Amino acid sequence: MGILPEPIEELLNTALVGELTVVDERGRPVTHPLIPMYDGEVIYLTSSILFSKKLEHIKANPKVSLSISDPEAVQVEGFRRVTIQGDATIDDSDLHSGWERKVLPLWRKKEPAIDFFLGKRVALPLFFERGIIELRPRRAFLWEEGRTDRPPQVFEVVGAAR
Repeated sequence: MGILPEPIEELLNTALVGELTVVDERGRPVTHPLIPMYDGEVIYLTSSILFSKKLEHIKANPKVSLSISDPEAVQVEGFRRVTIQGDATIDDSDLHSGWERKVLPLWRKKEPAIDFFLGKRVALPLFFERGIIELRPRRAFLWEEGRTDRPPQVFEVVGAAR
């Protein structure tokens, strides 16, 4: 078990899509669908650097949120919705293979089809120049049964920076 409650970790470990919301240069929220990968402490997401501003937005304002709200993207019994607020950092020190060392094992576990795309690397080289988004949770909101007509359970992450 990691730093988040078990029902939230179960969603993170099974969700194929999460909605990452960042703040753009004008102060507006912008949401991006990404695959969340969780190691028990940090939620990892990756972004191709091709046509992507989300990495720049996070560098300018690291306050982000990640929501898992699509029942089709989650393979758990008893659907739940979650929003996780936290602080993100970007690791773009090795765009070519840094993500492979840090994130690929988690990605493979969740979505084995990544190996098919890795086999096409020559055809899609810019797709594989990826920055790593490292989201450290501060607070989480959980809606059991996906019921947003009820107040969520709120979890503060112990030791998280404010």
